[in-house]
Amino acid sequence: MAVLADMYAGLSGLTARWTVRYGEQLRLAGSDLPTPESLRVPTRHGRVKVDLYRPPAVDRPPVHVHLHGGAFIMRFPQMDDFFCRFVVAEAQVAVVNVDYLAAPRVRYPVAQEQAHDVLAWLTTHAGEWGLDPDRISIGGFSGGGNLAASACLQARDHHTATPRLQLLAVPSLDVSGDVRGKPSTTANPMIGPPLLRLVRATYFKDSSRRAEPYASPLLAVAVDGLPPALVITAEYDSLRTEGDAFAARLMAAAVSVEHHVVPRRDHYFLDGSDHTQARHWMSLMADRIQVALAGE
Repeated sequence: MAVLADMYAGLSGLTARWTVRYGEQLRLAGSDLPTPESLRVPTRHGRVKVDLYRPPAVDRPPVHVHLHGGAFIMRFPQMDDFFCRFVVAEAQVAVVNVDYLAAPRVRYPVAQEQAHDVLAWLTTHAGEWGLDPDRISIGGFSGGGNLAASACLQARDHHTATPRLQLLAVPSLDVSGDVRGKPSTTANPMIGPPLLRLVRATYFKDSSRRAEPYASPLLAVAVDGLPPALVITAEYDSLRTEGDAFAARLMAAAVSVEHHVVPRRDHYFLDGSDHTQARHWMSLMADRIQVALAGE
């Protein structure tokens, strides 16, 4: 099982650039921006490539760190190029899109630690790139939401960064429980038990570590002191319960939280066939990033 899981994960990663197409219909703003700069950030697991998107004619812009999804097996940050461009164009902030490592090349906690280390490095060194190190937010979709939440927990625990916002969209926040305990109200959910088992068999291979807070942020002993959060879950998503629960825990800990449930949508809550709906949620995310990073 483990060997087959790794083989499937490796194949999924290699073919992602041809199979992941959901963003092609969502290029709603920023298509005219130049090609992002390819840069490197040192982390405890080596230098990580990031794509830096800059807003034109903005001096020392604030920074949003973005972490793409892909079930911890797809190393393909370009899948969210559409979103990075949209945020730059609409919010007038820079976006750092992180090319973190994925399974089967690495296992937990490599991607979580790389996400944190990029955030911490920018807090100290963003000025070297002409960015504002005092105005940083972080976020991600799906598995990237896990990495963003984990990075915020690590930053709080180690006093390495103070992001102004954590944006968690359809996040995976508990990888420890029984995969059959993640119900969906739709017959064929996008995130079902086979994929959840694959993630555990590949990236979260050591079952004894799956309940660690940096792997499963929902299970953190305490969530006080974390950054304000925008949490977006989807009505039919099998990951909705853990996202809803994390938002509730943050609220109970007096962390500022804005929580939305996207109606009548599964895990891919940005529906490329409905531009009105997609633009609404993309605009909401870009607006909250802009507001969080405004001012000194």
